[in-house]
Order: sequence, then structure tokens, then C-alpha cells
Amino acid sequence: MIKIQIPATSANLGAGFDALGLALNFYNYVEMEESDVVDIQSLDDIQVPQDESNLIYISAKDLFNVCGKKISGLKIRQTNNIPMARGMGSSSACIVAGLVGANKLLGDPLSADDLVDLAAQIEGHPDNTAPALLGGIVTAVFDGQKVHWVKQEVFTKLKFVTIIPDFELKTEKARACLPKEVSHKDAVYNLSRAALFSASLLTGKFENLRTGVHDKLHQPYRMALIPNARDVFDIAYNHGAYAAYISGAGPTIIAIVDENNKYFTGKMRFSLDNAGLRGWEVRENHIDNQGTKII
Repeated sequence: MIKIQIPATSANLGAGFDALGLALNFYNYVEMEESDVVDIQSLDDIQVPQDESNLIYISAKDLFNVCGKKISGLKIRQTNNIPMARGMGSSSACIVAGLVGANKLLGDPLSADDLVDLAAQIEGHPDNTAPALLGGIVTAVFDGQKVHWVKQEVFTKLKFVTIIPDFELKTEKARACLPKEVSHKDAVYNLSRAALFSASLLTGKFENLRTGVHDKLHQPYRMALIPNARDVFDIAYNHGAYAAYISGAGPTIIAIVDENNKYFTGKMRFSLDNAGLRGWEVRENHIDNQGTKII
């Protein structure tokens, strides 16, 4: 049996809607081996589909089909540390686990590029699946068949603090609230800030990050679906965050913080409690530069 480690991811990074994403250093684990039957279990208290509707199984089966191989079944064991429906890439982690595991079982017939393309075809966009596979911060464009991507490993003195509420927000609902068209002015607003964010993060101009995460394509609309989000943003900035943004479709909010701001996480927890937001969990993370791997 092989064991796969898949990182959590954060997509959009403010203005980089459906184009930017990064991997974080907390992980789901999936154990997998070939079997004559579909045998799927969760190794924690998270309920997962135990039949052929399981996303890990679906993704593995897709890869077998692409390679012209027949699949009778799989034995899959899941450990789910990435919270579901919170904007941290839980579904992408399942897709990537299925693809990487199946590829390894077949002797690695597909390249990293092949896996990135196939993952995006399954998910519909690469902003979570690409960094989950590759690690680091990934800029990606999906043309419907192929993903054109650039990965950059990030070695910065930054923490990415996830502030995770105790309620879910389905991606379908978070996408449904977005307008079908935007103005030319708003498009320019986002393009300039997405470019500023990437360049500033990678060159150490962290004072630009607060401007770089501003956008007009998704966050203003999704704020209404996340009760108290504006309060959480204000608290993060009051405690010295460089930037705060909605992770993926939400409802998780991420604060980008200097690693020398040692007490940020504790202050954040204290302030959230005082504001009556005791259900919000605060986790301190860093960027994972390796991506998914067999361990």
C-alpha cells in the first residue's frame, strides 16, 4: 500500500481570481492499493463516501482510463485534516490524491504536466489543484484542455494564518453570487493588483500586499455570505497583518503575517473570543514548496 501526503491550498490570493494559488503545510493523507473491490474508509471521524462516488476513487479511475488500464477496485484509507467546504482545497486534495496514487500504482506513466492538466479537467480550474500537486505559489491559466503554469518556490519570513469559521460555504453557492459580467475598469483594477501581489510577495515588498489583495471580482460579493468577515479582517489588520483575504470561495480568511510578529495568533484568538466569535479556529501555517508526495 502506498501513502500520499497532499497539502491544503489557498486560491485566488485576493485579486488573482481563478489564477493564483499556494500550498500550505498541513495535509490530508491517503493510503491506496489495488483491490478486486471498492473498499474505502475514513481513518478519522470525518464521513466520506465509501462507494464509487468517492472523489479519490473517481479521479483514480479517470487516470486508469486515460492510461487504457482496467480498474476492478481500490482499497483507500483517508485521513482528512483539511476542513471540508472551507476554501482550503479539500476537494482538490481528493482529486490530486486519486491521480497521484493511481499514477504511482501504474508505474508513473504520466508526467507532472499531464497530472496538472488532468486535475484541472476534473476540477474545472487549476487554482487549487496545481499548487496541491506542485507546491509553492502557482500562477496558472487553463485553456479548457491544457494548463499553462509557473511554479515559484517561496522562502519568505511570512506566516499564513488561517482563520477558519465553524460553518461551511459550498463552492457552488459562493460562485452563484458572482456577477456574470464586470466592467472594464474593475478588470483593470484586478489585473494590476494581482500582478502587484505576486511581484511583491516574491521580492519582499510586503508593504504592498495589503493593496495587492484588494479585488472587485469576488470578495465584495462573498463577504455577504460570511458573517462577521469584515470584523475578522479589521482584527487581523489591527494586530499587524500585512494582508488579509478570503481563501478560495471562503469562508476561511487568511492573514499574511511577518514571522517576527510572534504573538499574532494568540492575539487573534483572544480578540475573536472577545468579539463573540469563539467558533473560529486560528492556525499558523507556512508555504509548502514540495506539493503532493509519496511518503
